[in-house]
Amino acid sequence: MSGKKINIEELDLERMKEKVSENPATLPYAHHSGSAIIKPEDQGKITGRAVAAMHSQTDMQMAQIYQQMKLLAEQAEKIKARVEVSERIYQAAIGFEPLINHVYFLYQKADGTDFLSLIAPEEWGRKKDWANFVAEVRLLADHTWEIIRENV
Repeated sequence: MSGKKINIEELDLERMKEKVSENPATLPYAHHSGSAIIKPEDQGKITGRAVAAMHSQTDMQMAQIYQQMKLLAEQAEKIKARVEVSERIYQAAIGFEPLINHVYFLYQKADGTDFLSLIAPEEWGRKKDWANFVAEVRLLADHTWEIIRENV
C-alpha cells in the first residue's frame, strides 16, 4: 500500500459532521457521490401532462357519444318519416290488400287525393292516372311503411 497516512488528530470532526446527515433518506438530494441521482420533478409539467391526457381521453369519449347521438337522431328521423308516410298511405285509396315485405307505389292525383298502386312510375303507359309520384314503399311487419325511393 502506498499513499499518505491520515493523521486522525488533524481531522476536524465538527466540520465533517456538517457534511454528513443522520437521516440521509430524507434529503431531497444525493448524500454522497455513489448515491442515485435525484432530480426534483417539475409539478407543473406532471400536472400539465395529466390534464392534457385527461382532455384527450374525454374529448375522444365525447366524440363517440356525439356520433351515437347523431345516429340515434337519424334513426328517430327515419321512424318519424315512416310514421308520416304510413299515416298518408292509410288515408289513401287502396284497391287491394297490401302484403308484408312487398313493394308498392304511392301517387297523388290532380285533385290532391292519394292512392297506392302495384305499378311503378316507369311501368305506366300513356294513360297515367296520377299527377305526382310520391314514394316507393315496402310494408313492414309492424304495418309501417319503409320508404325505398322518394320523389323529393
